[in-house]
Amino acid sequence: MSAVKERSGILCAGNWIIDHVKIIDQFPTQDTLVNILSQSRGTGGAPYNALVDLAKLGADFPLEGIGLVGNDEDGRSILEDCGRYGIDASRIRLSDQASTSFTDVMTVQSTGRRTFFHARGANALLAEEHFDLESSTARIFNLGYLLLLDALDVVADDGMTGAARVLKRAGELGFKTAVDVVSEDSDRFVEVVTPVLPFVDYFIINEFEAAKITGIDVKCDGSVDFTAVSKAAARIIEAGVRELVVIHCPSGALAHGADGCDFFKGSVALPRDMIVGTAGAGDAFAAGTLMGLHDGRPVEKCLEMGGCAAAVSLSDSTCTGGIKPMNECLQLGQKYGYSAEP
Repeated sequence: MSAVKERSGILCAGNWIIDHVKIIDQFPTQDTLVNILSQSRGTGGAPYNALVDLAKLGADFPLEGIGLVGNDEDGRSILEDCGRYGIDASRIRLSDQASTSFTDVMTVQSTGRRTFFHARGANALLAEEHFDLESSTARIFNLGYLLLLDALDVVADDGMTGAARVLKRAGELGFKTAVDVVSEDSDRFVEVVTPVLPFVDYFIINEFEAAKITGIDVKCDGSVDFTAVSKAAARIIEAGVRELVVIHCPSGALAHGADGCDFFKGSVALPRDMIVGTAGAGDAFAAGTLMGLHDGRPVEKCLEMGGCAAAVSLSDSTCTGGIKPMNECLQLGQKYGYSAEP
């Protein structure tokens, strides 16, 4: 049996964030006042959200984290949370140089749309030397979010970034690699994201990020055009992704394989009054999809698992508070059905 087949589990690295979620009555224009209707505290960042999601979904394989948090109350609470969910936090280090990263998440009650005010904190200091990959026997190494990891996003003279070097090493050690990026409205995508693509097996992003990376307009008359999404995914495969590009949006998800095959799954057709907030839906989608990929499920099933996990996450204003076991997530899809294939 090969070393890859002997591996089990998902190792998630990157941004560890405490979210301060505020439900507001409307989003303000500058210099005006809005009302905070309620507030809560939750998980934030790709590894934190995905690992807690996986634990709550009922993953029956090891869950491990890598990251840097402040030596403060928020940082210690993250480590305690990992213990609560059975996540191996031995590779998450405490830093005395910066505080734990946090985000103020402003969610409009009537729409569920959210806006993020972010303090990078210790995540900005996460560097290559913090990645102890050799001691892990996980099957998948998941890194996120690119564009929000200052030290790892720096492009060297040879065109490589710290993230690219970490992912290259992970692949050489026998991991399947997965990557997510943050929806930053900037022109940095090509410079920072492109160097990592040849070292990525599973690239899971949303339609906004796909357009930023490829320059392909994936919308038509305000709706997502999945023909254009397929072209964007194919272009990302051409840029180096080795196995699968998955692009998700509110109406569904498309997966494009290195063999050129497309797979589509519509989103769960939830009643509008079931949607409390959209924060964390993308990470829930990634968690469900990675759970399926880890277990060798067909791509169509992986998309279904991801979509149902994302749908369940919409029932709570925090990123992970609404997640339930995977069988309950799938039952939600069976109950309400899915949006039609475009």
